[in-house]
Amino acid sequence: MDMSSSSSSFTCWIMPGLLVLAMASFAPQAEARAFFVFGDSLVDNGNNNYLATTARADAPPYGIDYPTHRATGRFSNGLNIPDLISEAIGSEPTLPYLSPALTGERLLVGANFASAGIGILNDTGIQFLNIIRIYKQLEYFQQYQQRVSALIGAEQTERLVNEGLVLMTLGGNDFVNNYYLVPYSARSRQFTLPDYVVYLISEYRKILIRVYELGARRVLVTGTGPLGCVPAEIAMRGRNGECSEELQRAAGLFNPQLVQLINELNAEIGSDIFVAANAYEMNMDFVNNPQTYGFVTSKVACCGQGPYNGIGLCTVVSNLCPNRDIYAFWDPFHPSERANRIIVQQIVTGSTKYMHPMNLSTIMLLDSRT
Repeated sequence: MDMSSSSSSFTCWIMPGLLVLAMASFAPQAEARAFFVFGDSLVDNGNNNYLATTARADAPPYGIDYPTHRATGRFSNGLNIPDLISEAIGSEPTLPYLSPALTGERLLVGANFASAGIGILNDTGIQFLNIIRIYKQLEYFQQYQQRVSALIGAEQTERLVNEGLVLMTLGGNDFVNNYYLVPYSARSRQFTLPDYVVYLISEYRKILIRVYELGARRVLVTGTGPLGCVPAEIAMRGRNGECSEELQRAAGLFNPQLVQLINELNAEIGSDIFVAANAYEMNMDFVNNPQTYGFVTSKVACCGQGPYNGIGLCTVVSNLCPNRDIYAFWDPFHPSERANRIIVQQIVTGSTKYMHPMNLSTIMLLDSRT
């Protein structure tokens, strides 16, 4: 999912210390595996900083809790989901693909191709102007492989990619920044919601097949979080502080069909290449019971303005909470770093309620034996 100038989307979240314990169960590997990230603002770690776009997070108070306490382009007060997955697999964080620092040995760590504002469809996020649409991200992945081949040779590059881990986070913006962006949007006039979801899934199939063709063999695919429950949608479309029913309906239609698609693709390939991460359930745990997870609220964003701090952007003139750890949402669309830790905890060790057909610790264990 994702966010930016006027709208966007997101995804999902236990106690920070547990993440470290979970890592200890991973079988040691000779070397950290490469990590590749595709998607929207939930996983963008700075590519949009290098583009002429309004979908950016390169100014305070973004990054207030990042190790450098500076804005990095992550749509977070601190670390985001890819950072925490890198931590979990014992790898250093990937650099944005457009970063001039991504050269030489740093290429072997992997790369983050994500760009805030994008979706499954090319017309999603057009209001943000220059963003890296998903097929362009995949073109960059090909280009990346050529650059690595020049460094270590084609055979070693193929192995690096085959043995790498991929994260794919798409879909939220196709609703928030397309179908529901304005009343009577072009897509809502073209499709009923159920038909739109079927269309999105058919387009997503092509994207996932292309990722496989490019050498990916372990791909974590996140569904959308509860789209109607982010502070922006509660403020704009919710009634009496409740989640927006229409956006929740969209997520409820999309996510099961995405899991079905993943099952079909794995059956066709004959291997568990694609793994579904149930962002919806991960989020709903603390959206429904914030206090259980140590949050004071899951309705009000830490940074924003208007009702629920859900209107507009997070900027230096926005309301800003003093303690980000007790807010489930950092800005109107994106989880706080602590919420992201809860998400990644479930990605790493979650049951089949959250991860299908297996979680990341199981993937790491299986792959260490082959």
